[in-house]
Amino acid sequence: MKAIAMRSKTSAPSGAALRLLTVLIAPILVAALTGCARSKPDPSAGTQVEANRDPNIFSLPHPEQFPLVAVDLRKVADELHVNGVIAPDVNRSVPVVSLGGGRVVEIKARLGDSVRKGQTLLLIDSPDLSLAFSDFQKFKADEQLAAKQLARAQLLYDKGAIALADLETAQDADTKAKADMQASSQRIKVLGGNINDPSPLLPVVAPISGTIVDQQITGGTGVKSLDNSPNLFTIADLSTVWVICDVYEDMLSRVHVGDTAEITLNAYPDQRFPGKVINISEVLDPATRAAKVRIELPNPKGLMRAGMFVTATFKGRELIERIVIPTTAVVHLHDKDWVFVPAGDKQFRRVALQLGPQSSDSYVQVVNGLKPQDKVVTNALQLSSAAEEQ
Repeated sequence: MKAIAMRSKTSAPSGAALRLLTVLIAPILVAALTGCARSKPDPSAGTQVEANRDPNIFSLPHPEQFPLVAVDLRKVADELHVNGVIAPDVNRSVPVVSLGGGRVVEIKARLGDSVRKGQTLLLIDSPDLSLAFSDFQKFKADEQLAAKQLARAQLLYDKGAIALADLETAQDADTKAKADMQASSQRIKVLGGNINDPSPLLPVVAPISGTIVDQQITGGTGVKSLDNSPNLFTIADLSTVWVICDVYEDMLSRVHVGDTAEITLNAYPDQRFPGKVINISEVLDPATRAAKVRIELPNPKGLMRAGMFVTATFKGRELIERIVIPTTAVVHLHDKDWVFVPAGDKQFRRVALQLGPQSSDSYVQVVNGLKPQDKVVTNALQLSSAAEEQ
């Protein structure tokens, strides 16, 4: 018992020892806690929170340097500018075919040539034509023999040497021989041959006067009778041509059949050619969401050639009221047209526009983007430059 009491007394620290231990440990704990607190990163340290800015809002210190002008309303003619391409009028385009087969031995006209009606385009060594001439010669001989037999039968009948039935048989044979000869003669003409020139060379001639716009034949090529696909040539009369334009669906309401259209050729930018809208497709192209608009255009001087790119300007029939602004108020950036309108507190807002045609007094029509009560900065380019320097 004494031993146990002695161990208990020895292991239990005294009050003074506990106070001493507390004094020694407390600074260590404080230092450790402070170190942990310092080692933790502060997520807000060095961060400046800013609100999201509208990229089309610009703040300038001296807005008075940029005068404003109120938009104007005018009665103007509605115009729409689209791109197009010149194409032959299909009603004036004729394919060239050969009714006789054979092999091409000579080509006398080529793609792009101007030809006259009846001009020889190529020569074909044609077995079909040779056979037609052979048949004609046979039927001609038969016709001559039948004519002699009829004359002899008529003489014998007049003298009572033969019966009427024999005379009628001779007459029938003569009639059939003449019919066969006429049919063979007509076949030679249809094939393109000449009865007075029994040559196996078949000439293929131009059915109309015009320009060769397509050629699908070369020298030595075999031609099948009545099976010319593709055609040997295509000849187009380009005295009147078509302009094919793509008009997007949101602009179709501004184009009507019968409207006038002013055509500008890239090759002759200083000249204007009047045309007329004759057709608007009922089906939109699913890829472009545009309708094909066809314009008929006279081409008396032959300046317009198939495949040329043009600009077509459609002009409305009636005047409409539209907003107009000075051309200096518009700046073109990133493939768009912009103006600057006041947004208050020394700020300006950049607004995208859809523009119409420009007038002679340096004003431009605004199809979409502004309202009648709006004001715009007079010199948009100057404000855009000042905004970039900020």
